[in-house]
Amino acid sequence: MINSTAIAPDIQKRVDYWLEGPFDEKTKAEVRTLLEKNPQGLIDAFFSDLSFGTGGMRGIMGPGTTRMNIYTIRLATQGLANYLRKQNNQSKLSVLIGFDSRHHSQEFAKEAARVLAGNGIYVYLLNELRPTPYISFSCRFKKASAAIMITASHNPKEYNGYKVYWSDGAQVVHPHDEGIVKEAEKLKDLSSVHLAPLNDPLIEIVPTSPLDDEYLKAIAPLQHFPQDNKKNGPSLKIIYTSLHGTGITIVPKTLMQWGFSTIKMVENQITIDGDFPTVAFPNPEYKETLKLGIEHLEQTQSDIVLATDPDADRIGVVIRHQGKSILINGNEMATICVDYLCEVLTKLKTMPPKGAFVTTIVTTELLKKIAGTYQKPCFEVLTGFKYIGEKIHLWETSKNSYQFIFGAEESYGYLLGIHARDKDAIITSCLIAEIALYAKLQGETLLDRLHKIYKKYGVFREKQMSINFNPGKEGMEQMASVMERLRSHPPKDIAGKSVISLKDYEKRLHYDLKSGKIQQLELPKSDVLLFRLDDYTRLVIRPSGTEPKIKIYGGVSTENFKTIEEAIQECDKRLDLFLDTLKKDALK
Repeated sequence: MINSTAIAPDIQKRVDYWLEGPFDEKTKAEVRTLLEKNPQGLIDAFFSDLSFGTGGMRGIMGPGTTRMNIYTIRLATQGLANYLRKQNNQSKLSVLIGFDSRHHSQEFAKEAARVLAGNGIYVYLLNELRPTPYISFSCRFKKASAAIMITASHNPKEYNGYKVYWSDGAQVVHPHDEGIVKEAEKLKDLSSVHLAPLNDPLIEIVPTSPLDDEYLKAIAPLQHFPQDNKKNGPSLKIIYTSLHGTGITIVPKTLMQWGFSTIKMVENQITIDGDFPTVAFPNPEYKETLKLGIEHLEQTQSDIVLATDPDADRIGVVIRHQGKSILINGNEMATICVDYLCEVLTKLKTMPPKGAFVTTIVTTELLKKIAGTYQKPCFEVLTGFKYIGEKIHLWETSKNSYQFIFGAEESYGYLLGIHARDKDAIITSCLIAEIALYAKLQGETLLDRLHKIYKKYGVFREKQMSINFNPGKEGMEQMASVMERLRSHPPKDIAGKSVISLKDYEKRLHYDLKSGKIQQLELPKSDVLLFRLDDYTRLVIRPSGTEPKIKIYGGVSTENFKTIEEAIQECDKRLDLFLDTLKKDALK
């Protein structure tokens, strides 16, 4: 037993269970080491149960109730199994499971399979790693009741995660998300977990080669200029890096199928390695992560770098423009894609009569402006691609509804088509290559296209800032305190500009501060605040769902400018001021 006044009774109870309960000896030894040498680490590992959130869970790997390990995987999967049984007790249930390149990902996938089989649920367990969007596609293709993807996406190497998809291939949303959470929360110890051996007949090890072919077949019709791509595709010189992740298994193959055969790999980054040894942080949003790709771009005088994150749902892009390497950020790439799709679908007369775009409340508002010019709606949803997937499913199952064209979020996630219901860097790699070739054949780059958009619609600039907190209980409490303070005492002005409206998604209320009117918001409840200033600047603040940080998003625009370069500088200066001011307000 632990006898320490520094450890709260509830934490002590959890630790005692792990030291005395049905856990392997290695795990018990690791807990004892924490107890003896790192009491604060012990508290962080046991201060609560790992939260099975509305799309799954994500956390640091290691022993403890707040960590990712085989025991928290088993409990989460038992919760999923119980919920599936309640929903479909009479029908044959099946779950597809995939995994990425992180440490323990395949082990966690096997543990999940054992629990599902132990509950009489058929399992399709992929025999090797594949991207997250591929799991969404495969769930639909296999007509599975649900799917699990073991991944922590672009998080640091210490993390792993567990994403849950429903039968439509989209991440679970209401009511299934809350239902699974409730079932998982009922499980207090491992005695309620049913385990089967890995060789149980209900576990089918699925080879990926046939699924690769089906994925390639599903996205082939999404090309807009297949003949041009085949004929001229080799002229586009591509540098590709998978950042030690899953993209290498299928992205090059897909690009080749579309006609983009001139691909040079960043050889020391296409090795599958959960340590991500060549990058500090495997996130293609950061220029330093793309350093080796940029070096290859410049050495080979190629046209473009395509970099997929470890689970290949996000993509970073760098182009060579007038001899310089230019990073295209997430909002800019979304803008280029929507503008291109509107242009070519109209040109080819293939624009769906009821076609529509979907984006999130923190993504550039330029998308709505472009789509509106083509008389097409662009719907906003909460942050998280699962809400874009939810829209696709809603439209697909409703008569005379909209037809999904493209979805985008500022954090480098995009989806063309409905073969998958999550952001997909595989199909997006092909779309971006097609746009880059289309521009190159006209003597342009992606930056030239972006500047043409700015000239037509105005310059829109966006930026994100983070407030970082310590991992563990203390950090969680600080984050909650900051959000509560801003909610109860919102700023009346930010950097000299009046706040004219506030949307509180936690209360689902929109306060129009000019008229005094209060309206109900249609979007679901979420811990998000959106401030609109009198110059139409938009500022959004929310806690991260996966890391100990609060994120602040800013967006400004201007239609009056002499040059694009001056407008960008002016907008960026305003953005920095607004973000810094809101950060100071948050930390008062």
